[in-house]
Amino acid sequence: MNFGQALECLKNGDPITRTGWSGANLFVYLVPAAAYPAQTGVAKSYWGTNLVPYEAYFAIKNSRGTVNTWVPSVSDCLADDWLLVRT
Repeated sequence: MNFGQALECLKNGDPITRTGWSGANLFVYLVPAAAYPAQTGVAKSYWGTNLVPYEAYFAIKNSRGTVNTWVPSVSDCLADDWLLVRT
C-alpha cells in the first residue's frame, strides 16, 4: 500500500512496516496524545506534581528492540511497499 493508506492504518491504531525493512522486525505505530508523570528535573520544575501533556507522535520499534520517535523520510512517503503488521 502507499503511505496515504498506511497513514490511515496508523490512525486506526494498526502498526505498519515496509517490505524494505526486512530482518529486524521494524514497525511503526501511532502514540496518541496523553500525559505522563514528570520524570526529569526540568519537567518537575515546570509541571510540578501535575502530569506532563504530550501530543500524538509516531514511534518505531527499532532493530535493537527499543522504541524511538519516528519521522517519515521522503522515500517513506513515496513508497508503495507499506504493509499492515498482523498482531
